[in-house]
Amino acid sequence: QVRVVESGGGLVQPGGSLRLSCAASGFTFSLYDVDWYRQAPGQERELVATISSAGDRRNYSDSVKGRFTISRDNAKNMVYLQMNSLKPGDTAVYYCNAYRRVATVKLVYWGQGTQVTVSS
Repeated sequence: QVRVVESGGGLVQPGGSLRLSCAASGFTFSLYDVDWYRQAPGQERELVATISSAGDRRNYSDSVKGRFTISRDNAKNMVYLQMNSLKPGDTAVYYCNAYRRVATVKLVYWGQGTQVTVSS
């Protein structure tokens, strides 16, 4: 059974830090690239960070560059998002997305999301 489960969200004060985790099972995780997305109320889902299957390529949106770090541990089937210097504008539900392309087919697995609230 394929599962992607995010955890680590919560309430944090501005300037604080959180580390989100994404646990995958039921598929060969090490073959999949992984994205972290976020969606705030009334807004479109935004791509925040991307990491390649081997972990050797990473990209970030301009809104989080220099504050967030994406990493992965393929031995544990885990991806992490370290979030520092958090701002109220980072408040959103954060989603993990694992994907790979096989010929013309794109395999995509989403988690259920974890809420991050940045507020004093």
